[in-house]
Amino acid sequence: MKECEYQQIRPGAAPPPPPSAPHSGSGPPPTPRRLSSGPGPAAAASLSTASVRPCRKWEVFPGRNRFYCGGRLMLAGHGSVFALTVVLIVTTTTLFFIFDCPFLARHLTLAIPIIGSVLFFFVMSCLLQTSFTDPGILPRATPNEAAALEKQIDSTGSSTYRPPPRTKEVTVNGQMVKLKYCFTCKMFRPPRTSHCSVCDNCVASQPSCKVSVSRAKGSGGVLRVERFDHHCPWVGNCVGKRNYRFFYAFILSLSFLTSFIFACVITHLTLRSQGGTFLDTLKETPASVLELVICFFSIWSILGLSGFHTYLVASNLTTNEDIKGSWSNKKNMEASTNPYSHKSVVANCCAVLCGPLPPSLIDRRGFVQPDAEVPSPTKNEEPACGAKPDSSMVGGLP
Repeated sequence: MKECEYQQIRPGAAPPPPPSAPHSGSGPPPTPRRLSSGPGPAAAASLSTASVRPCRKWEVFPGRNRFYCGGRLMLAGHGSVFALTVVLIVTTTTLFFIFDCPFLARHLTLAIPIIGSVLFFFVMSCLLQTSFTDPGILPRATPNEAAALEKQIDSTGSSTYRPPPRTKEVTVNGQMVKLKYCFTCKMFRPPRTSHCSVCDNCVASQPSCKVSVSRAKGSGGVLRVERFDHHCPWVGNCVGKRNYRFFYAFILSLSFLTSFIFACVITHLTLRSQGGTFLDTLKETPASVLELVICFFSIWSILGLSGFHTYLVASNLTTNEDIKGSWSNKKNMEASTNPYSHKSVVANCCAVLCGPLPPSLIDRRGFVQPDAEVPSPTKNEEPACGAKPDSSMVGGLP
């Protein structure tokens, strides 16, 4: 045993056998030497932090929207009505191309299927852009911003008025506009902005032209003029500043497509019934009858909606303002004019439809920043010579 304990390895000798080699002798097997120590607590914490997948903002979005393709596409919480819209358009157009277009192309012209294809693809592209685009959601106030605003509101109150007012008044092109406080988003909504109860977001639309807005009392800056139109379940999204032009193009092109299919189906049935009775022709082409019924019951509402929004675009109004009668003499006792109008139909159409598309404000593809920061140690608590601080000693410091 002593020879084994005190035996030394001469220089140049062969290395000792690996730990897995069988041990000969009566003593216990030698313990393998530890080559490297494991990571310390700081290194383990950094490794665990690096292994956590960063969270994007769309994953913790507070509204009721649904996001697809990594947050690139968004839709309202209810998608059943939007799916019904897609099914109706695709089904009617498919039946038209299968049962009506071949007959009309042979007896009339090849331009009919070409025109139908162009209208169909334009309608679907406008619909998808309206449905999957951010309509102009305003980000909610952060806790620090909400606390600062609450202090500002409390400072404006008086002993005779409690609670303090939750409204502000600003002047837009000579007209007094009242700003309302949103208790969900914790902010004063800019002009022409409304909180959608379906999506649970404040949605707005900003005109392309510059509108002079006076500085509100206590606001500390110039406010933006926004524009919320309405929530449309048929497109599965709100209609606001970033998708209104796509929505208007959708309903306008859909009215042309519906009228085109309706006229072509009637022409098809009329030409087929020349050799017999009209009732027999209806029995021979049930698909055309289904197209006729769908177009007949939908064309009136689509045409009426297109005409209504054409009036809104020409007047630079929103659906919300028109329903509430914000600038109507019937609601306001004194005469009031729309402060957002450019006094010209062409200028209003260009401002609403041809202006630059504003960027999205919610940054749904961005990463969530950590709220809490690790405080740096003070000079009294800084360990000396790399020693680990004792929690009991640090806690007992004065």
